[in-house]
Amino acid sequence: QVQLVESGGGLVQAGGSLRLSCAASGTIYSVNVMGWYRQAPGKQRELVAAITTGGSTNYIDSVKGRFTISRDNAKNTVYLQMNSLKPEDTAVYYCNADVTYYRRAKYGTDDYWGQGTQVTVSS
Repeated sequence: QVQLVESGGGLVQAGGSLRLSCAASGTIYSVNVMGWYRQAPGKQRELVAAITTGGSTNYIDSVKGRFTISRDNAKNTVYLQMNSLKPEDTAVYYCNADVTYYRRAKYGTDDYWGQGTQVTVSS
């Protein structure tokens, strides 16, 4: 099995910063694209940022210039540095990873999610 464990959420004032981390563990052969999604109350889950194994990134327009996604391939860990936070960034943030696993003498690829971490930005 593969697990994604997130940490780093919390309560911060507008203009402040938070850093989220997400570590993948289990029967992993390789971790491919990793990303962060968020879901605010009453809204659909949206992709915030994603990063490939090679380090290519993309961001939703509303966080460009404020958020930075990075990863440590040796640790199968992805980070989201969030600066200049705004109240509209308040949401549950979910880590996502496309993982190639090796299990029962076979390779396979599947999509995994973390449990979610709450980020609350007060005005």
